[in-house]
Amino acid sequence: MMTAPLRFRSTRGQAPVLTFDAALLQGLAPDGGLYIPEEIPKLSPAVWRQASSFPEMATGVLAQWLSGTFSEESVAAVVGEALSFPVPLVPLGDALYVLELFHGPTLSFKDFGARTMARFAREVLARRAEQLLVLVATSGDTGSAVADGFAGLEGVRVGLLYPYGQVSPVQERQLIVRRPGVQAFAVEGTFDDCQRLVKTAFADPDFSSVRLSSANSINVGRLLPQMLYYIWAVAVGGFDEVVFCVPSGNLGNLTGGVLAALSGLPVRRFIAAHNANDFFPRFLAGEGPAFGPSRRTLSNAMDVGRPSNFERLEALLGSQMSQWIWGTSVSDKETLERIRRVYASTGYIADPHTAVGLEAAQRYREATGDQAPLVVLATAHPAKFPEVVRRALDFEPQVPERLARLWEAETSVVRIEATLDALKTHLLPHVVATRT
Repeated sequence: MMTAPLRFRSTRGQAPVLTFDAALLQGLAPDGGLYIPEEIPKLSPAVWRQASSFPEMATGVLAQWLSGTFSEESVAAVVGEALSFPVPLVPLGDALYVLELFHGPTLSFKDFGARTMARFAREVLARRAEQLLVLVATSGDTGSAVADGFAGLEGVRVGLLYPYGQVSPVQERQLIVRRPGVQAFAVEGTFDDCQRLVKTAFADPDFSSVRLSSANSINVGRLLPQMLYYIWAVAVGGFDEVVFCVPSGNLGNLTGGVLAALSGLPVRRFIAAHNANDFFPRFLAGEGPAFGPSRRTLSNAMDVGRPSNFERLEALLGSQMSQWIWGTSVSDKETLERIRRVYASTGYIADPHTAVGLEAAQRYREATGDQAPLVVLATAHPAKFPEVVRRALDFEPQVPERLARLWEAETSVVRIEATLDALKTHLLPHVVATRT
């Protein structure tokens, strides 16, 4: 007997309720809201505690969430292809761990969501005989993960927007390497400008003739795979209860963890670790919602002034948000000092985003006295930020071969003003290429 598929509703409640495959292709809801599940499946620990590998665990979890939309065999094929890299849990002492999420092709945690979403989208498009234009705004790592995940997929074109001069040289190289079906745009503005352009494109009639979707964490297809590594950490660590510290910007990574906790994962609390873009910690402290312009920091992938997924967290947690999540803001100076301290005490080299998380973890324990096992998500490889690591440690981390090869590859990038007209001038030909 076929199980009725899980359905997804808009956070604003004024859009049709969709199944996962339709929500994945839709991206942003027509009412401007973000899709969240109508109901959250409750996962039995037997589904994930007994798994012998990450793909086996991922198949068991996603098959339950997507039952009625994808068969278990389809889910297994997707995660087997998308998530075939290690996810080590590294102990640093005193019940503190880092979960390394940077062993995928682009050395960032974004590989989990982007690669899995791309392969589910490929299957859905094949079923429907449709084509897709994917728009993505990136403050660093999302764009390269999406570009790598979707590149060369039949019927898919990708336009990725990043703030010119506000990503690291390595990140920029990953973004602009020529890939089949992908065009990079260097926007003269901030990440918030890039995100605004993506959202306004969805409402523009000039794009009405093409199916348009997003691969930012506004897309629920990115969020469900991001639940998986939280579950894996608890399974591998054998924890009865755990605190997760999440380096945070657009709050998608944190939202994935919240979905895992609401499905039954034994999470004691989440720590939202922010840099100078501190809207969310201030909100958690009772200052109320007050978005502001993004600020540039050393942990640039978290430089988000208006986090999209705040809307999802409000819809999922409501007035209980501050009970679930503890937040703090870490300066660049404190980030560099935490890199030094962690290396001096453990020999571990943290990238600036992970360092923000490690500093926040220390503060949380000092403020609360909570000595429960604490897992910091290590979101990017330190070799992606050699300049920052050199400032902190006077040497650069060893460069993986996959990064070294980037400097020999061809590039393709168009520099544009932060206006919708400028984007359309250069992107609409990409739309035509999608349809032909």
